[in-house]
Amino acid sequence: MTVLVTGGAGFIGSRLALRLLERGRRVIALDNFDPYYDVGVKKRNIDQLRQADGDRGLLTLLEADIRDRGALDDAFARYSITHVAHLAAMGGVRYSVERAALYADVNINGTIQVLEAARRHGAAQVVQASTSNVYGETARVPFQEDDPAVHPLAPYPASKRAAELFAYSTHHLHKLNITVLRFFNVYGPDGRPDMMPLKVLDAIVSGTPVTVYGDGSLSRDWTYIDDVVDGVEAALQTPLGFRILNIGCGRPIPLVDFIHIDERLVGRPALIERVPTPPTEVPITYCDNTLARELLGFAPKVDLETGLARTWAWYQSLSVSDASVAADIAGGGNRSAQSSP
Repeated sequence: MTVLVTGGAGFIGSRLALRLLERGRRVIALDNFDPYYDVGVKKRNIDQLRQADGDRGLLTLLEADIRDRGALDDAFARYSITHVAHLAAMGGVRYSVERAALYADVNINGTIQVLEAARRHGAAQVVQASTSNVYGETARVPFQEDDPAVHPLAPYPASKRAAELFAYSTHHLHKLNITVLRFFNVYGPDGRPDMMPLKVLDAIVSGTPVTVYGDGSLSRDWTYIDDVVDGVEAALQTPLGFRILNIGCGRPIPLVDFIHIDERLVGRPALIERVPTPPTEVPITYCDNTLARELLGFAPKVDLETGLARTWAWYQSLSVSDASVAADIAGGGNRSAQSSP
């Protein structure tokens, strides 16, 4: 098995690549190092992958864009790629509001290019990342995969839903095995600095306000990174024709309770600044993971308190030598965020 991991320098992509390297898999990590947040964070992820690979020669880093057909064709041909974990995307719900064209270009056109390359070169399996945000304004809670998901609240989830539809048409016409995974609020060590889990920790530590929407009752289904990687790894090894599967913990928690856990970990109270809830935000994300359990053997193992304790321990371990990471977390990344896809 030779796996192309698009977005291989990102949070989920690098953790998946690390797992695959530990299994002795050949990994082609493709990333364009987009500066949506500090590229130093991504370079640190790649350094960790190189250390894990050692002198085995299992890791290849390709600095390229998923919209580049030539680069993709060259990668498939040169490295005999058999499996694809397509994790690259422009992320961020609120950042997408004024950038619809960019999100359509990267998340839709880029996905089409990846799918077409996988089809042309006979890949055995494609796992395509999506987001719980595609459910948008739905009355069905917990979220189930057969929901029509036709009311996304921002360009980001709209682009990811469109990418899902292109995945289905590719499977229908060309019989490419594609499993779409809708991730629910991924967090953990090495997480993105623009996302809520690290921003809350940093705000408490630094004594700066934590922005809370409304009364803090917005609830999110936080899913630990190792559990997410378990789901992606299982999907890579389990061709299902075409399937959309939820990958989430199944235990939503209000934002105020999330903050209270961090307060206990850090040992000091958070300063709360309440603002109106923007129109991009759903009241709750809540995963029904029944299908993933049945078809992939998916079984989330890490509860939120344990996962946040591990994240806090990692946060504390950042040293002055991790300047690019520490500085980006302290600055909150390039974007503000309350929830993650």
